[in-house]
Amino acid sequence: MKVKRFFAPTMAEALKLVSADMGPDAVILSNRKVDGGVEIVTALDYDENVARQRLGESAEEATNSARLAELQADQQRRLEEELNRSKARITEVRGQQSEPAPVPAESAPEAFAARGRMDLDWNLPEPQPQSRQVSSQSLQGQHDELAAMKAEIQSLRDLVQAQSEQRASKPEPAPVQPQPQPAQHRLMERLQDFGLSHDLATALSRSHGRGRLEDGWKQALKTLAAGVKTSRAEWLEQGGIFALVGPTGAGKTTTIGKLAAQYVLRHGADSLALVTTDRFRVAAHEQLFVFGRILNVPVRVVDDRHSLDDILAELSDRHLVLIDTAGLNQGDKGYQQQLAELAGSDYPIRPHLVVSATSQPRIMKSVWHCYKMADLAGCVITKLDEALTLGESLGFAMETGLPVAYYTDGQKIPDDLHHAEPATLVRQGVERLKQVQRDTVVAEGA
Repeated sequence: MKVKRFFAPTMAEALKLVSADMGPDAVILSNRKVDGGVEIVTALDYDENVARQRLGESAEEATNSARLAELQADQQRRLEEELNRSKARITEVRGQQSEPAPVPAESAPEAFAARGRMDLDWNLPEPQPQSRQVSSQSLQGQHDELAAMKAEIQSLRDLVQAQSEQRASKPEPAPVQPQPQPAQHRLMERLQDFGLSHDLATALSRSHGRGRLEDGWKQALKTLAAGVKTSRAEWLEQGGIFALVGPTGAGKTTTIGKLAAQYVLRHGADSLALVTTDRFRVAAHEQLFVFGRILNVPVRVVDDRHSLDDILAELSDRHLVLIDTAGLNQGDKGYQQQLAELAGSDYPIRPHLVVSATSQPRIMKSVWHCYKMADLAGCVITKLDEALTLGESLGFAMETGLPVAYYTDGQKIPDDLHHAEPATLVRQGVERLKQVQRDTVVAEGA
């Protein structure tokens, strides 16, 4: 796993540096504003298990993937700062070596007399002043100090490399975890049936599995609801510029159609506009144009002649602008270009990741890693009606910290789109679990 840090005046320039140096497979560990611009920490061949091994005991506080990535980025910053301090010290010592040793100033008569003796008697051996001996000793001491520092840095590098190779060849044994109590174990199993990951279910069961099962179950659901963030304001009332990003088939275009239809029913079509950045696929924007014709809403396409900022400037009088994007993966040609357009825009675009509730948890996290360099403001969960359980989606929202703005539970436009509320999502997850349990009983009876 290769970790590297990039600095640039803007996010768009930073993304270009990442693309040129690390390639399309780079994973963004963190991004933040610093003096003079932005800082991005990226990794190639990122693996959470390897990251936890490198972090050691400090990885224990990483309760989710987002926190683990932040800790990995912090470790990289500390290592670079330590290396820079060592390089600065070496440069300082070398600079001291190159400076001439100070010679005590002589008075004018003494200097003249000495010069006269040198001119008159060429055969006399030149005296060795004491200052030259002191300078030689000082230079020797600096050489010794520089050699010791180089040896120390080299030994530190060798130690880190040896530890990394040892951990890679022989993984450290997992710490022995205390056996859960029967009530904790039953609660953990129910939470996993709900759809939560093993780690999250284990953490919740340890916190709430000391009493009766039903009491612990209710407390765990309350904790889950408290951990899922949602957007307080509705886009349709708040207004602004919102972009939906995510993989192909997640439901971005259909969700924009539902949002647009609800907005027109409430406020009319005069203050709404639709934009698409998908010029990479043939006829990719046809569905959005259909929505525009039905709702009488203008649709603009970002292409070589019309940049995203030019179009947004043209639509600056609109209360709400919804941007549809191409569902590209990291290997596609326009992937970096599309994200750079969103991140480098002069307008306050709020990108939201569209995640399908039918996706596996690992796929959800992979998609989040691919698109989080766009500075995601939240997420939209789609296809709740097609998911067997909802714990996977809720666990994803809790672990990544992305606020859930909306969720969809069907194909009807505009009915099957709802503003997200934590209690409502958890309640639907419980109902879905009960339905699964009923279907299982019926299947076993048959």
